Amino acid sequence: MPFSVFKKTLWAASLLAGSTVCAYAQEQVLNLYSARHYQTDEALYANFTKATGIRINRVDTDDAGLLARLKSEGSASPADVILLVDAARLWQAEEDGLFQPFKSSRLEERIPAQLRAKPTDKGTAWFGLSTRARVIVYNKQNVNKEDVLNYQDLANSKIKGKLCTRSGSHPYNLSLFGAVYEHLGAVETENWLKGMVANMARPPKGGDTDQIKAVASGECGVAITNSYYLARVMRSEKPEDRAVMEKIAVVFPNQQSWGTHINIAGGAMAKHAKNRDNAVKFLEYLSGDEAQAYFANGNNEWPAVPGLRVSNPALESMGKFKTETIPVAVIGSHLPKVQQMLDRVGYK
Repeated sequence: MPFSVFKKTLWAASLLAGSTVCAYAQEQVLNLYSARHYQTDEALYANFTKATGIRINRVDTDDAGLLARLKSEGSASPADVILLVDAARLWQAEEDGLFQPFKSSRLEERIPAQLRAKPTDKGTAWFGLSTRARVIVYNKQNVNKEDVLNYQDLANSKIKGKLCTRSGSHPYNLSLFGAVYEHLGAVETENWLKGMVANMARPPKGGDTDQIKAVASGECGVAITNSYYLARVMRSEKPEDRAVMEKIAVVFPNQQSWGTHINIAGGAMAKHAKNRDNAVKFLEYLSGDEAQAYFANGNNEWPAVPGLRVSNPALESMGKFKTETIPVAVIGSHLPKVQQMLDRVGYK
């Protein structure tokens, strides 16, 4: 090969290699650790990439697994954004120093103050992105609605031997119990938990859907569940799920007092995030109308952004209800005391 041709070939190869390196250097990515395991979220991620060009690398597992992984990885963690599905877990992760506060005027405008972490000079550690209610379901054949209108009624002797719940230490229950603590104080809350234990039809076990089915079967008369589990059963075409809905009814508790307890799924920027700008873009995207509609219509959650309409027959059939307004961040501060109460009263 003549030397001049060789030089041209080498120059072309160098140019191609340089452009390839440049392309890799310019590729935008977001490393997402998510406890959301809902199929409808796939469209959310795809739409974000389509709109922004930012590719999402995702790790999916439960909340506890994600938090353990973050702790073990430390400063070497590649995570940019963390999505968790409970206020108690978000609060605990903030306490453990796993999040990085940041400022976003869009998120502060879109997400109500009571659905996000307490702000600091550096910004806010986490934001609620969707909501769900902790409701009471009861068997229409053997429980009177008037006996279970409030959370406090779960400790009333009228339902002795009829109450079923999942573990008292599960974060969904811890968040509810923390809210009750805020409303009633320490003494009344512990007495309430003691009364619930006395009313149990069986030891706590299973998940929220198991409680719904146990009420329908007559194993229990009353249970508590997150609303989106109930909505899933309501929207199901399976004959066995339709049979369940024929036997149960739902109460949104405390409509004449402080309102029904609201829990959240939310997001945060990881403490050691390398792609900070992309992380902010993604969290802001999740507060947009399109993403909020996916939460509502795809996974039966209410939008965190006020005033948005949903097209979900199950949620629409539940109607409007009064919700509590205490900040979810305050609930988290009560959790250590609540856990000690559960240990003392024997709520497993």
